[in-house]
Amino acid sequence: MGHTPYGYSIENGCATIKEDEANKIRKLYENYISGMALSKATAAAGIETYHGTAKRLMENGHYLGDDFYPTIIDQETFDKSAAIRLERAGKLGRLNRKKNVKPAFPLPAFAWQRQSNIMKIRGCRQNTSTASLKVR
Repeated sequence: MGHTPYGYSIENGCATIKEDEANKIRKLYENYISGMALSKATAAAGIETYHGTAKRLMENGHYLGDDFYPTIIDQETFDKSAAIRLERAGKLGRLNRKKNVKPAFPLPAFAWQRQSNIMKIRGCRQNTSTASLKVR
């Protein structure tokens, strides 16, 4: 098993709800459904985290309850927040992104690109005539 999700603790081999953290999770869902941006909803709920982590918190199916974890969020609230996330992503034009696309061949550690006498290495320039390294 991986890490214990936010809002739970493991005691004697069983998952139990940490009520203070579970209330923050419930408040996060409530804030988001009421129209707050994800970052602001998270901050207002008292959870200090990044935007991406907040999204993963809201997509965590364990909060619905399963064989091991008790229920923190009901199915209706979870589905409603998921629909709102999808709607907002559509409005921002983020639904056409491809996920888990791997290149057909392995890429080298550095992508080299030759342009006249300068070779670019990820944010650094190396002049091939003097071999001096200059940071952009």
